[in-house]
Amino acid sequence: MAKVCVALPHHLQLLAHCDAKVYLDIEGEVTQHTILSALEKNYPMLSGTIRDHVTLQRRPRIRFFACGMDISHQPPDKPLPDAIMQGEEPFLIIGAIAGG
Repeated sequence: MAKVCVALPHHLQLLAHCDAKVYLDIEGEVTQHTILSALEKNYPMLSGTIRDHVTLQRRPRIRFFACGMDISHQPPDKPLPDAIMQGEEPFLIIGAIAGG
């Protein structure tokens, strides 16, 4: 079992009534999908805010970062780097900024 650190943007912290970083126990492989499923299980009020309820696809203005890399467009079942699995680096969920 891996203990993963997830860093949330301020608006999701308010919604979930949690700190900027939450720690999740992940069974099996650590992927975007397993992290988000564990996050939604522990904080059900976040269900549908990060990914669609039905398709489980990432919402358009949400980005995921792991070890300084934008992994938003990688397959959701691709294993994440060891530093994420070992809790050395946080899995970042960030609201994208648009504008001119």
